[in-house]
Amino acid sequence: MAAQDLVGQRIKAIRRQRGLSQAQLAHPELSDSYVSLIESGKRTPTPAVLELLAQKLDCSLTYLVNGVTAEQMEDLEVGLSFARMALENGEVAEARRRYAELLADGNLLGLPALRVEARYGYALASEACGELAEAISMLEELGGSEAEAMTQERKVAVALALCRCHRERGDYSAAVRVGEHALETMARSGWTDPLVELGATLLSVYLWRGDLLRAGHFAGELLAAAETLGTPRAAVASCWNAALVAEQAGRGEEAIALIERALAIQSENGESRNLARLRQAYADMVLRLRPEESEKARDLLLRAQREMEAAATSTFDRAFGALALAWAEIVLQYPEQAVEYAQAAIDLVRGTSGWLEMRAALLLSQARFLLHQDDEAAAELDSVSLWLETTPLTRKAAEDWMAIGEMRRRIGDDRQSVDAYQRALACAGL
Repeated sequence: MAAQDLVGQRIKAIRRQRGLSQAQLAHPELSDSYVSLIESGKRTPTPAVLELLAQKLDCSLTYLVNGVTAEQMEDLEVGLSFARMALENGEVAEARRRYAELLADGNLLGLPALRVEARYGYALASEACGELAEAISMLEELGGSEAEAMTQERKVAVALALCRCHRERGDYSAAVRVGEHALETMARSGWTDPLVELGATLLSVYLWRGDLLRAGHFAGELLAAAETLGTPRAAVASCWNAALVAEQAGRGEEAIALIERALAIQSENGESRNLARLRQAYADMVLRLRPEESEKARDLLLRAQREMEAAATSTFDRAFGALALAWAEIVLQYPEQAVEYAQAAIDLVRGTSGWLEMRAALLLSQARFLLHQDDEAAAELDSVSLWLETTPLTRKAAEDWMAIGEMRRRIGDDRQSVDAYQRALACAGL
């Protein structure tokens, strides 16, 4: 129902409660036919007329416009403030509970701006709790029925969160569809900081699904857009993800330089949550490209972990951190600690992100092998193989099958090792 219909209904209801006719309410400033049109939703009253009608009906303008009293409006705004604060402080379960309570409050129905904020906050809190299906459902509702009540920046933020949630769930096709559609419809008049961040998220999806050619071209486009904007926010987003593309393309030193530039800018200008995530990504890259600096990387990861505990990082960010620490411990030949970190990652995302659980299981198999627990290592590989058999044939899947094949070979299972290598070739289109 349109806002003007609701306003008209409230005017009609209060007029009748006061025992007034339309002519009595209208006299002498308005015509009774004009009041009739307002009550039927066929005319939208001006702010001056609304204020006049509120005086005549002896009710607050806030109630007439929004359907709530000033006190109820204040309660809702305070509730949103507490929910937002809980989310920013990393108390994601508490934030989700508070947002859910607000959404159940009937007073929110006539307040589209506050309702959008509550739904968006609930979606972010659900994502941070690992409830991806719930987050996606809420974000899709926002992009549909609530679209008219959203600002352009909020629309970009919703599209970015939806693209990210699909990516974290492993549905790369849906993530690409959301990201490309949003950029096609919202970037026509030029790039902005939020749009560059959306583009960076889409770029990561291209990379994760193995579309290196598209990722390479798009990374250059984002870097150029960020250069034109000249803002720290755009520079961090574009350099961070362009670094990952450069690494996958075999340009290791360029990748390190790009992510170090992003980290330097974020350290000077950014907020703590993204700084922790970026520090973690940098340390993870150092582990892969400069294994001789593994101890330095582990120290950076531990620092990022402490920073994440103090910020509103998501379940998946913390799981990523645990996986990176597990890999660092394997590189440094501390398999017992690697088992603990890999298991912690699985516990964080159990039942919500199959591919993250799979990555953790691969690391567990390596740590078990180093501990001479071949049967346990083989069991982890079995679970990963079962999951991979249901996933699309992508470059990423090929890399994972190669890792399984290598681990099968190391534990002496030659037959399954050959099978895994063949599956890797199939994923690569060979």
